[in-house]
Amino acid sequence: MTMARLSLASPRVLAANVLGIVLAGGEGKRLWPLTADRAKPAVPFGGNYRLIDFVLSNLVNAGMHRICVLTQYKSHSLDRHISTTWRLSSVLGQYITTVPAQQRLGRRWYTGSADAIFQSLNLVYDERPDYIAVFGADHVYRMDAAQMLARHIESGAGVTVAGIRVPRAEAKAFGVINSDPDGRIVDFLEKPSDPPSVPDDPDVTFASMGNYIFTTEVLLEALRADAEDGDSDHDMGGDIIPRLVRQGDAAVYDFADNVVPGATDRDAGYWRDVGTVDAYYEAHTDLVSVHPIFNLYNDRWPIRTAMAPLPPAKFVEGGIAQDSIVGVGTIISGAIVRRSVISPNVRIEAGAEVSDSVVLPGARVGRGAVVRGAILDKNVVVPDGALVGVDLGLDRARYTVSQGGVVVLGKGATAL
Repeated sequence: MTMARLSLASPRVLAANVLGIVLAGGEGKRLWPLTADRAKPAVPFGGNYRLIDFVLSNLVNAGMHRICVLTQYKSHSLDRHISTTWRLSSVLGQYITTVPAQQRLGRRWYTGSADAIFQSLNLVYDERPDYIAVFGADHVYRMDAAQMLARHIESGAGVTVAGIRVPRAEAKAFGVINSDPDGRIVDFLEKPSDPPSVPDDPDVTFASMGNYIFTTEVLLEALRADAEDGDSDHDMGGDIIPRLVRQGDAAVYDFADNVVPGATDRDAGYWRDVGTVDAYYEAHTDLVSVHPIFNLYNDRWPIRTAMAPLPPAKFVEGGIAQDSIVGVGTIISGAIVRRSVISPNVRIEAGAEVSDSVVLPGARVGRGAVVRGAILDKNVVVPDGALVGVDLGLDRARYTVSQGGVVVLGKGATAL
Protein backbone atom coordinates (compact mmCIF):
# COMPACT_ATOMS: atom_id res chain seq x y z
CA MET A 1 0.00 0.00 0.00
CA THR A 2 1.45 3.37 -1.00
CA MET A 3 1.10 6.57 0.95
CA ALA A 4 -1.15 7.98 -1.78
CA ARG A 5 -3.72 5.28 -1.10
CA LEU A 6 -3.86 5.76 2.68
CA SER A 7 -7.03 7.30 4.07
CA LEU A 8 -7.54 9.02 7.38
CA ALA A 9 -9.26 5.83 8.58
CA SER A 10 -6.27 3.64 7.71
CA PRO A 11 -4.76 1.74 10.65
CA ARG A 12 -1.34 2.98 9.53
CA VAL A 13 -2.45 6.61 9.84
CA LEU A 14 -4.10 5.94 13.19
CA ALA A 15 -0.91 4.29 14.43
CA ALA A 16 0.85 7.65 14.17
CA ASN A 17 -1.21 8.81 17.15
CA VAL A 18 0.00 5.97 19.37
CA LEU A 19 2.70 5.89 22.03
CA GLY A 20 4.13 2.41 22.50
CA ILE A 21 5.18 1.37 25.99
CA VAL A 22 7.05 -1.93 26.22
CA LEU A 23 7.30 -3.46 29.68
CA ALA A 24 10.83 -4.88 29.87
CA GLY A 25 11.71 -4.77 33.55
CA GLY A 26 10.98 -8.39 34.44
CA GLU A 27 13.53 -10.47 36.30
CA GLY A 28 12.73 -13.73 34.50
CA LYS A 29 13.52 -16.07 37.41
CA ARG A 30 12.09 -19.12 35.62
CA LEU A 31 14.65 -18.67 32.80
CA TRP A 32 17.59 -18.91 35.18
CA PRO A 33 20.53 -19.16 34.50
CA LEU A 34 19.93 -17.40 31.16
CA THR A 35 18.78 -14.37 33.16
CA ALA A 36 21.59 -14.47 35.71
CA ASP A 37 23.42 -11.66 33.92
CA ARG A 38 20.71 -10.00 31.78
CA ALA A 39 17.07 -8.96 31.72
CA LYS A 40 14.71 -11.52 30.24
CA PRO A 41 13.93 -9.45 27.10
CA ALA A 42 17.67 -9.35 26.32
CA VAL A 43 18.00 -13.14 26.19
CA PRO A 44 19.22 -14.21 22.72
CA PHE A 45 16.80 -16.19 20.59
CA GLY A 46 16.71 -17.86 17.20
CA GLY A 47 20.35 -17.38 16.27
CA ASN A 48 20.31 -13.66 15.42
CA TYR A 49 17.82 -12.03 17.74
CA ARG A 50 17.03 -10.91 21.27
CA LEU A 51 13.54 -11.61 22.63
CA ILE A 52 12.68 -7.90 22.61
CA ASP A 53 13.26 -7.75 18.83
CA PHE A 54 9.91 -9.51 18.28
CA VAL A 55 7.68 -6.96 19.99
CA LEU A 56 9.66 -4.01 18.62
CA SER A 57 9.44 -5.43 15.10
CA ASN A 58 5.70 -5.92 15.47
CA LEU A 59 5.14 -2.33 16.59
CA VAL A 60 7.49 -0.76 14.04
CA ASN A 61 6.15 -2.85 11.15
CA ALA A 62 2.66 -1.71 12.17
CA GLY A 63 3.63 1.96 11.88
CA MET A 64 4.05 2.71 15.60
CA HIS A 65 7.28 4.67 15.70
CA ARG A 66 7.34 6.29 19.14
CA ILE A 67 8.25 3.58 21.62
CA CYS A 68 9.48 3.69 25.22
CA VAL A 69 10.97 0.55 26.73
CA LEU A 70 10.65 0.54 30.51
CA THR A 71 13.58 -1.29 32.11
CA GLN A 72 14.71 -2.12 35.63
CA TYR A 73 16.38 -5.50 36.24
CA LYS A 74 20.00 -5.97 35.00
CA SER A 75 19.27 -3.83 31.98
CA HIS A 76 22.76 -3.08 30.61
CA SER A 77 22.76 -5.59 27.74
CA LEU A 78 19.18 -4.65 26.88
CA ASP A 79 19.99 -0.93 26.89
CA ARG A 80 23.05 -1.51 24.71
CA HIS A 81 21.15 -3.68 22.24
CA ILE A 82 18.37 -1.12 21.78
CA SER A 83 20.71 1.86 21.54
CA THR A 84 22.94 0.21 18.93
CA THR A 85 20.23 -1.60 16.97
CA TRP A 86 16.94 0.28 17.07
CA ARG A 87 17.59 3.66 15.48
CA LEU A 88 14.59 5.24 13.76
CA SER A 89 14.31 8.60 11.98
CA SER A 90 14.66 11.52 14.38
CA VAL A 91 13.81 13.85 11.48
CA LEU A 92 10.33 12.27 11.39
CA GLY A 93 9.99 12.31 15.18
CA GLN A 94 10.52 8.56 15.44
CA TYR A 95 12.38 6.89 18.28
CA ILE A 96 12.80 3.83 20.42
CA THR A 97 14.31 4.64 23.79
CA THR A 98 14.94 2.79 27.02
CA VAL A 99 13.58 4.38 30.18
CA PRO A 100 15.19 3.19 33.43
CA ALA A 101 13.47 3.34 36.79
CA GLN A 102 14.03 6.92 37.94
CA GLN A 103 12.29 7.20 41.34
CA ARG A 104 10.31 10.17 40.06
CA LEU A 105 7.64 9.77 42.75
CA GLY A 106 9.81 9.01 45.74
CA ARG A 107 12.64 6.76 46.84
CA ARG A 108 11.24 3.50 45.54
CA TRP A 109 11.67 1.30 42.50
CA TYR A 110 8.78 -0.04 40.45
CA THR A 111 6.42 -2.15 42.54
CA GLY A 112 4.59 -3.60 39.55
CA SER A 113 4.00 -3.09 35.83
CA ALA A 114 1.24 -0.54 36.42
CA ASP A 115 3.45 1.38 38.84
CA ALA A 116 6.21 1.38 36.21
CA ILE A 117 3.90 3.25 33.83
CA PHE A 118 2.53 5.49 36.59
CA GLN A 119 6.06 6.54 37.54
CA SER A 120 6.78 7.26 33.85
CA LEU A 121 3.71 9.34 32.98
CA ASN A 122 5.97 12.22 31.97
CA LEU A 123 6.44 10.25 28.74
CA VAL A 124 2.71 10.43 28.07
CA TYR A 125 2.41 14.10 29.00
CA ASP A 126 5.30 14.95 26.66
CA GLU A 127 3.89 13.08 23.66
CA ARG A 128 0.12 13.59 24.17
CA PRO A 129 -0.90 10.46 22.23
CA ASP A 130 -4.52 9.58 21.54
CA TYR A 131 -3.82 5.91 22.29
CA ILE A 132 -1.21 3.95 24.22
CA ALA A 133 -0.10 0.45 23.28
CA VAL A 134 1.25 -1.40 26.32
CA PHE A 135 2.97 -4.59 25.18
CA GLY A 136 5.07 -7.24 26.87
CA ALA A 137 8.71 -7.67 25.88
CA ASP A 138 9.40 -11.38 25.96
CA HIS A 139 7.07 -13.34 23.68
CA VAL A 140 7.86 -14.88 20.29
CA TYR A 141 5.24 -14.06 17.65
CA ARG A 142 4.25 -11.86 14.71
CA MET A 143 1.34 -9.45 15.04
CA ASP A 144 0.11 -6.42 13.11
CA ALA A 145 -0.70 -4.14 16.03
CA ALA A 146 -2.34 -1.62 13.70
CA GLN A 147 -5.19 -4.07 13.11
CA MET A 148 -5.72 -4.35 16.86
CA LEU A 149 -5.70 -0.55 17.12
CA ALA A 150 -8.38 -0.24 14.44
CA ARG A 151 -10.55 -2.78 16.28
CA HIS A 152 -10.04 -0.90 19.55
CA ILE A 153 -11.22 2.36 18.02
CA GLU A 154 -14.18 0.66 16.38
CA SER A 155 -15.27 -0.94 19.67
CA GLY A 156 -15.31 2.30 21.65
CA ALA A 157 -13.80 0.48 24.64
CA GLY A 158 -11.34 2.11 27.01
CA VAL A 159 -8.96 -0.82 26.71
CA THR A 160 -8.63 -3.71 24.29
CA VAL A 161 -6.86 -6.87 25.43
CA ALA A 162 -5.26 -9.22 22.91
CA GLY A 163 -6.51 -12.75 23.49
CA ILE A 164 -5.24 -15.97 21.98
CA ARG A 165 -7.39 -19.08 21.76
CA VAL A 166 -6.00 -22.01 23.75
CA PRO A 167 -7.54 -25.39 24.60
CA ARG A 168 -9.76 -24.94 27.65
CA ALA A 169 -8.03 -27.85 29.39
CA GLU A 170 -4.70 -25.97 29.20
CA ALA A 171 -6.00 -22.52 30.15
CA LYS A 172 -5.51 -23.00 33.90
CA ALA A 173 -1.93 -21.81 33.48
CA PHE A 174 -2.95 -18.42 32.02
CA GLY A 175 -4.78 -15.25 32.82
CA VAL A 176 -8.02 -15.81 30.92
CA ILE A 177 -10.73 -13.65 29.42
CA ASN A 178 -14.46 -14.27 29.66
CA SER A 179 -16.23 -12.22 27.00
CA ASP A 180 -19.76 -11.80 25.71
CA PRO A 181 -20.73 -12.34 22.04
CA ASP A 182 -20.04 -8.66 21.31
CA GLY A 183 -16.43 -8.96 22.49
CA ARG A 184 -16.87 -7.09 25.77
CA ILE A 185 -14.92 -8.62 28.63
CA VAL A 186 -17.14 -9.61 31.56
CA ASP A 187 -14.43 -11.32 33.66
CA PHE A 188 -10.64 -11.30 33.69
CA LEU A 189 -9.44 -14.29 35.71
CA GLU A 190 -5.95 -15.29 36.82
CA LYS A 191 -5.29 -19.04 36.38
CA PRO A 192 -8.88 -20.16 37.13
CA SER A 193 -9.60 -23.79 38.01
CA ASP A 194 -12.63 -23.76 35.67
CA PRO A 195 -11.71 -21.54 32.70
CA PRO A 196 -14.60 -19.99 30.75
CA SER A 197 -14.98 -20.82 27.07
CA VAL A 198 -15.18 -18.42 24.14
CA PRO A 199 -18.72 -17.65 22.94
CA ASP A 200 -18.38 -19.71 19.75
CA ASP A 201 -16.46 -22.78 21.02
CA PRO A 202 -17.03 -24.58 24.36
CA ASP A 203 -13.60 -26.28 24.22
CA VAL A 204 -11.53 -23.11 23.77
CA THR A 205 -10.61 -20.23 26.11
CA PHE A 206 -9.19 -16.78 25.47
CA ALA A 207 -5.80 -16.44 27.19
CA SER A 208 -4.39 -12.96 27.64
CA MET A 209 -1.28 -12.26 25.54
CA GLY A 210 -0.24 -9.41 27.84
CA ASN A 211 -0.76 -6.86 25.05
CA TYR A 212 -3.16 -3.93 25.60
CA ILE A 213 -4.25 -0.84 23.70
CA PHE A 214 -5.72 1.97 25.80
CA THR A 215 -7.47 5.19 25.03
CA THR A 216 -5.10 7.57 26.77
CA GLU A 217 -7.46 9.26 29.22
CA VAL A 218 -8.89 5.92 30.31
CA LEU A 219 -5.42 4.61 31.16
CA LEU A 220 -4.47 7.79 33.03
CA GLU A 221 -7.59 7.67 35.18
CA ALA A 222 -7.10 3.96 35.94
CA LEU A 223 -3.44 4.44 36.90
CA ARG A 224 -4.24 7.33 39.22
CA ALA A 225 -6.98 5.35 40.96
CA ASP A 226 -4.73 2.30 41.24
CA ALA A 227 -1.91 4.35 42.76
CA GLU A 228 -4.24 5.41 45.59
CA ASP A 229 -5.40 1.84 46.25
CA GLY A 230 -3.42 0.44 49.17
CA ASP A 231 -4.64 -3.09 48.46
CA SER A 232 -3.41 -3.12 44.85
CA ASP A 233 -0.34 -4.97 43.61
CA HIS A 234 -0.10 -2.28 40.90
CA ASP A 235 -0.01 -4.82 38.12
CA MET A 236 -1.44 -4.26 34.63
CA GLY A 237 -3.00 -7.70 34.23
CA GLY A 238 -3.82 -8.22 37.89
CA ASP A 239 -5.23 -4.80 38.76
CA ILE A 240 -5.67 -2.31 35.91
CA ILE A 241 -7.49 -4.60 33.48
CA PRO A 242 -9.87 -6.04 36.13
CA ARG A 243 -10.65 -2.47 37.23
CA LEU A 244 -11.69 -1.52 33.70
CA VAL A 245 -13.59 -4.78 33.28
CA ARG A 246 -15.67 -3.91 36.35
CA GLN A 247 -16.39 -0.55 34.74
CA GLY A 248 -17.61 -2.28 31.57
CA ASP A 249 -14.88 -0.57 29.57
CA ALA A 250 -12.78 -3.52 28.29
CA ALA A 251 -12.94 -5.47 25.04
CA VAL A 252 -11.07 -8.49 23.68
CA TYR A 253 -9.21 -8.65 20.39
CA ASP A 254 -9.05 -12.16 18.95
CA PHE A 255 -5.47 -12.80 17.80
CA ALA A 256 -6.88 -15.28 15.28
CA ASP A 257 -8.30 -12.30 13.37
CA ASN A 258 -4.84 -10.79 12.89
CA VAL A 259 -3.58 -11.20 9.33
CA VAL A 260 0.19 -10.82 9.03
CA PRO A 261 1.56 -10.35 5.50
CA GLY A 262 3.53 -13.35 4.33
CA ALA A 263 2.27 -15.71 7.04
CA THR A 264 1.82 -19.35 6.06
CA ASP A 265 -1.02 -21.61 7.11
CA ARG A 266 1.46 -23.40 9.39
CA ASP A 267 2.74 -20.39 11.33
CA ALA A 268 -0.29 -18.07 11.23
CA GLY A 269 -1.36 -17.25 14.77
CA TYR A 270 1.88 -18.49 16.32
CA TRP A 271 2.60 -17.12 19.81
CA ARG A 272 4.86 -18.51 22.50
CA ASP A 273 5.47 -17.39 26.06
CA VAL A 274 9.11 -18.40 26.55
CA GLY A 275 9.12 -17.70 30.27
CA THR A 276 10.62 -21.05 31.30
CA VAL A 277 13.70 -22.94 30.17
CA ASP A 278 11.54 -25.69 28.67
CA ALA A 279 9.33 -23.22 26.79
CA TYR A 280 12.42 -21.38 25.51
CA TYR A 281 13.94 -24.64 24.32
CA GLU A 282 10.70 -25.84 22.68
CA ALA A 283 10.30 -22.53 20.85
CA HIS A 284 13.71 -23.14 19.28
CA THR A 285 12.65 -26.60 18.14
CA ASP A 286 9.76 -24.86 16.33
CA LEU A 287 12.32 -23.16 14.04
CA VAL A 288 14.36 -25.98 12.54
CA SER A 289 11.96 -28.21 10.58
CA VAL A 290 11.71 -28.05 6.79
CA HIS A 291 8.35 -26.34 7.16
CA PRO A 292 8.84 -24.56 10.50
CA ILE A 293 6.04 -23.94 12.96
CA PHE A 294 7.41 -20.40 13.23
CA ASN A 295 8.96 -19.11 10.03
CA LEU A 296 11.87 -16.70 10.50
CA TYR A 297 12.12 -16.29 6.72
CA ASN A 298 8.98 -14.20 6.18
CA ASP A 299 10.47 -11.12 4.49
CA ARG A 300 7.10 -9.37 4.27
CA TRP A 301 6.98 -8.99 8.06
CA PRO A 302 10.66 -9.12 9.05
CA ILE A 303 11.92 -9.58 12.58
CA ARG A 304 14.45 -6.79 12.71
CA THR A 305 17.77 -6.76 14.55
CA ALA A 306 21.42 -5.78 14.14
CA MET A 307 23.66 -8.12 12.21
CA ALA A 308 27.19 -8.63 13.52
CA PRO A 309 30.00 -7.79 11.04
CA LEU A 310 31.07 -11.42 10.73
CA PRO A 311 31.96 -13.60 7.73
CA PRO A 312 29.59 -16.32 6.52
CA ALA A 313 29.33 -19.63 8.35
CA LYS A 314 31.91 -22.20 7.24
CA PHE A 315 31.90 -25.99 7.16
CA VAL A 316 35.32 -27.64 6.79
CA GLU A 317 36.95 -31.09 7.05
CA GLY A 318 33.61 -32.80 6.52
CA GLY A 319 31.69 -30.78 9.08
CA ILE A 320 27.93 -30.94 8.51
CA ALA A 321 24.70 -29.50 9.92
CA GLN A 322 21.37 -31.26 9.39
CA ASP A 323 17.94 -29.69 10.06
CA SER A 324 19.64 -26.80 11.82
CA ILE A 325 20.08 -23.03 11.81
CA VAL A 326 23.70 -21.86 11.73
CA GLY A 327 24.68 -18.24 12.37
CA VAL A 328 27.29 -16.14 10.62
CA GLY A 329 30.89 -16.40 11.74
CA THR A 330 30.41 -19.97 12.94
CA ILE A 331 32.90 -22.67 11.92
CA ILE A 332 31.91 -26.34 12.06
CA SER A 333 35.12 -28.28 11.55
CA GLY A 334 34.79 -32.04 11.11
CA ALA A 335 31.82 -32.07 13.51
CA ILE A 336 28.16 -33.07 13.21
CA VAL A 337 25.27 -30.78 14.16
CA ARG A 338 21.68 -32.07 14.13
CA ARG A 339 18.34 -30.37 14.86
CA SER A 340 20.00 -27.44 16.59
CA VAL A 341 20.11 -23.64 16.55
CA ILE A 342 23.70 -22.45 16.39
CA SER A 343 24.21 -18.72 16.95
CA PRO A 344 26.89 -16.51 15.37
CA ASN A 345 30.60 -16.88 16.11
CA VAL A 346 30.46 -20.44 17.48
CA ARG A 347 33.27 -22.98 17.04
CA ILE A 348 32.58 -26.71 16.92
CA GLU A 349 35.71 -28.81 16.59
CA ALA A 350 36.56 -32.12 14.90
CA GLY A 351 34.72 -35.20 16.10
CA ALA A 352 32.23 -33.23 18.21
CA GLU A 353 28.50 -33.97 18.12
CA VAL A 354 25.86 -31.33 18.87
CA SER A 355 22.23 -32.45 18.65
CA ASP A 356 18.86 -31.07 19.71
CA SER A 357 20.55 -28.08 21.31
CA VAL A 358 20.60 -24.29 21.42
CA VAL A 359 24.08 -22.75 21.29
CA LEU A 360 24.35 -19.01 21.93
CA PRO A 361 27.01 -16.65 20.51
CA GLY A 362 30.68 -17.21 21.19
CA ALA A 363 30.37 -20.74 22.57
CA ARG A 364 33.13 -23.31 21.93
CA VAL A 365 32.66 -27.08 21.66
CA GLY A 366 35.93 -28.97 21.72
CA ARG A 367 37.19 -32.03 19.88
CA GLY A 368 35.20 -35.19 20.49
CA ALA A 369 32.79 -33.44 22.86
CA VAL A 370 29.11 -34.42 22.88
CA VAL A 371 26.26 -31.97 23.55
CA ARG A 372 22.68 -33.29 23.54
CA GLY A 373 19.42 -31.61 24.54
CA ALA A 374 21.22 -28.62 25.99
CA ILE A 375 21.33 -24.84 26.02
CA LEU A 376 24.83 -23.32 26.03
CA ASP A 377 24.77 -19.63 26.91
CA LYS A 378 27.19 -17.06 25.48
CA ASN A 379 30.89 -17.89 25.62
CA VAL A 380 30.38 -21.32 27.19
CA VAL A 381 33.32 -23.68 26.70
CA VAL A 382 32.82 -27.43 26.36
CA PRO A 383 36.36 -28.88 26.55
CA ASP A 384 37.70 -31.69 24.39
CA GLY A 385 35.91 -34.95 25.14
CA ALA A 386 33.40 -33.47 27.60
CA LEU A 387 29.83 -34.83 27.72
CA VAL A 388 26.79 -32.58 28.24
CA GLY A 389 23.27 -34.01 28.19
CA VAL A 390 24.42 -37.63 28.03
CA ASP A 391 24.03 -38.52 31.72
CA LEU A 392 21.29 -36.37 33.28
CA GLY A 393 22.01 -37.70 36.76
CA LEU A 394 25.57 -36.47 36.55
CA ASP A 395 24.48 -33.24 34.85
CA ARG A 396 22.07 -32.40 37.68
CA ALA A 397 25.00 -32.44 40.09
CA ARG A 398 26.98 -30.05 37.87
CA TYR A 399 24.59 -27.81 35.96
CA THR A 400 21.01 -26.56 35.82
CA VAL A 401 18.60 -29.15 34.44
CA SER A 402 15.00 -28.15 33.69
CA GLN A 403 11.90 -30.15 34.54
CA GLY A 404 11.85 -31.34 30.94
CA GLY A 405 15.45 -32.55 31.12
CA VAL A 406 17.14 -29.68 29.25
CA VAL A 407 20.71 -29.10 30.48
CA VAL A 408 21.67 -25.41 30.76
CA LEU A 409 25.15 -23.99 31.14
CA GLY A 410 25.14 -20.32 32.13
CA LYS A 411 27.02 -17.49 30.49
CA GLY A 412 30.78 -18.02 30.35
CA ALA A 413 30.68 -21.40 32.09
CA THR A 414 33.13 -24.21 31.35
CA ALA A 415 31.75 -27.75 31.23
CA LEU A 416 33.34 -30.32 33.50
